[in-house]
Amino acid sequence: MDATIRPATLADLPALTDLYHQLHPDEPPWPSETAAAEVLAKVLAHPGTTIFVGTIDGRVVSTCVLMVTPNFSRCGRPFAMIENVVTDNERRQRGYGRQIVQHAIECARAEGCYRVTLMTGSRREETLRFYEATGMRRNAKTTFEARFI
Repeated sequence: MDATIRPATLADLPALTDLYHQLHPDEPPWPSETAAAEVLAKVLAHPGTTIFVGTIDGRVVSTCVLMVTPNFSRCGRPFAMIENVVTDNERRQRGYGRQIVQHAIECARAEGCYRVTLMTGSRREETLRFYEATGMRRNAKTTFEARFI
């Protein structure tokens, strides 16, 4: 069964909080639901940023974030990043993650992006093969990072 994919809304806050906790189980919880809602509202209002959710029977089972960034090179064609890809632990291995990532890729293409990039910190071969199955190429770029947490 394919998921229905749509942009997230503030009403998805509980589901997103749960999915992101599954993605980063060691992160501390939000100090309050109000604080989480305020940040989610900022993200949802940010130009070029879309949090997609995949639903089955109205229940959110997967998510990813697509950020389309204006660009001056490449004759002004934007570029995109995909972040925070997660499928509910109980719904993995059913194609929902692949479906939502491919949806984000197609949205980036529709926005005229010249590329879309996805980075993962995972070294697990099954995770890397998962991203390749979505159409992403491994080792296409070298990534550098300055982390502040």
